[in-house]
Amino acid sequence: QVQLMDSGGVLVQAAGSLRLSCAASGLVFSGSDMGWYRQVPGKQRESVATMTSDGRTNTADSVKGRFTISRDIAKKMVYLQMNNLKPEDTAVYYCNVRPPYARAYWGQGTQVTVSS
Repeated sequence: QVQLMDSGGVLVQAAGSLRLSCAASGLVFSGSDMGWYRQVPGKQRESVATMTSDGRTNTADSVKGRFTISRDIAKKMVYLQMNNLKPEDTAVYYCNVRPPYARAYWGQGTQVTVSS
């Protein structure tokens, strides 16, 4: 059974830092594309940072220079390091992993709240 467990979201003050984690199980992790997305009520889910299976990354302009995606293939973990957080970063953050030749899977989401 495929499972993605997002964690690490908390209430943090503006300019603070957080690291989100996503633990994957039940799927082929090596060779997967992966990413972090976020969603606020009433808006569409948006891409924050993605990483292809060969390690190429892409970061949204709104978080460029502040957020970094990384992975640990041996541990089947995906991370999102978030620095210099702003109130507009408040959202539910979701991990996404798409194994080769398979559909994408989503984590359950973790709430990040940034106070001003």
